[in-house]
Amino acid sequence: MQSFSLSPITPLSRLLTVLALLCLANLAGAEGSVEAGQQKAATCAACHGPDGNSLNPEWPSLAGQNARYLEDALKSFRPGGSRENVLMLGQVAALSDQDMADLAAFYASQTRAPRTADPALIAAGERLYRGGNKDRGIGACIACHGPQGMGNPQAAYPALAGQHANYTAAQLRAYASQSRKSDPNQMMRNTAAMLSEEEILAVASYIQGLE
Repeated sequence: MQSFSLSPITPLSRLLTVLALLCLANLAGAEGSVEAGQQKAATCAACHGPDGNSLNPEWPSLAGQNARYLEDALKSFRPGGSRENVLMLGQVAALSDQDMADLAAFYASQTRAPRTADPALIAAGERLYRGGNKDRGIGACIACHGPQGMGNPQAAYPALAGQHANYTAAQLRAYASQSRKSDPNQMMRNTAAMLSEEEILAVASYIQGLE
């Protein structure tokens, strides 16, 4: 009979095993549940609507938003995060990472309500969204947010299609003034700072009409 011996379990191998298990646990815990998120979203409905479609144009619609972006956004409102909002600070204070993953999964599963753009602003908004302005060094929105405004889930770039024009314009102004700093490498701050108020209104309206 062939004999064999097991390699001794060293402290290093124990450590590697524990780290691997912790990584697996974290990956499993980060997966959101739509059902759990729906229950937890009850308190969010007052501002964002029961299905993530807000009725107040000052508050963002969350329906159909990329889950990873939503998770990052919720975490950014925590103390010391990149976004400051007294109302959201109170809302996220008691949320765990799992709660945020569940909420993100729920809103990502919802269907965004279609909206329309101001006909008078469509042409100017489309030019800026799709082509930017090379003479002034303004990049096209389409590069990060896609031709239909669906964003880039892998890069956590948000979907914009159908978002309230009022909200989008307010965020562009916040980036331009440096009061919002949640953008990687200052991409949005650098772009928004070059936009005129007329351009902000036009591109925000165009985005609202994207489907």
